[in-house]
Amino acid sequence: MIVRPKKHLGQHFLVDKNIAANIVGCLSTDQTYVLEIGPGTGVLTGMLSALFHEKLRLIEVDQESVDYLHSIFPGMGNRIIMGDFLRIRAEDVFMPRMAIIGNFPYNISSQIFFRILEQRNQVDEVVCMLQKEVAQRLASPPGNKTYGILSVLLQAWYDIEYCFTVSEHVFIPPPKVKSAVIRLRRNDRITLDCNETLFQQVVKKGFNQRRKTLRNALREYLNSEIISDEIFDKRAEQLGLHDFVRITRMLEPKSV
Repeated sequence: MIVRPKKHLGQHFLVDKNIAANIVGCLSTDQTYVLEIGPGTGVLTGMLSALFHEKLRLIEVDQESVDYLHSIFPGMGNRIIMGDFLRIRAEDVFMPRMAIIGNFPYNISSQIFFRILEQRNQVDEVVCMLQKEVAQRLASPPGNKTYGILSVLLQAWYDIEYCFTVSEHVFIPPPKVKSAVIRLRRNDRITLDCNETLFQQVVKKGFNQRRKTLRNALREYLNSEIISDEIFDKRAEQLGLHDFVRITRMLEPKSV
């Protein structure tokens, strides 16, 4: 049986087993549950199954890939889930303690991370391959031009490590860009010292007009009491997590 890569699903199948072994090697082995997103032809799956056995689950949106995975891993049964990670019910895939691994489709990688953020208190670790440019952005510190919205939001809850770069020539079909593997490990932060919904709005608004100072980018939020604060002279890419928390607290409605 042959699985054909489907352009509309953003499929680029990894065929280099050495790269696959390196990806799997980035994942801590003391997991209670492992979910592989988009296993495709199962190049990671075989190695993961040997390590995690009954702890491993797969979620795959492509019926052809699901049929193929059942044929080469007949013992997995209902641990192969046919579904879209972005839309499936959380209780069907998320466990109290878990890790996520996968070669994320480049066209939806940001959406996958936003879904993971929603379940951050259950997801202890993420090892994934994605577009190199996106990987660099997520791991980037403040002050870097690649630093952006997801950099701040993910770094609030995860320690992020850029592991290694992957050539486009180890895929079928080869993508037009290089890829990279990153690892996210949940930090000890339980809550932010501010309104988290407002925090996300501030971060997104600041970076959506990243060439402007925050005084201009956040003008609709500011009042005469705080607008002169020097922090608003800066641009979003210059601020770390604690700066964004501070700004959010400044913008929170005062209790009477």
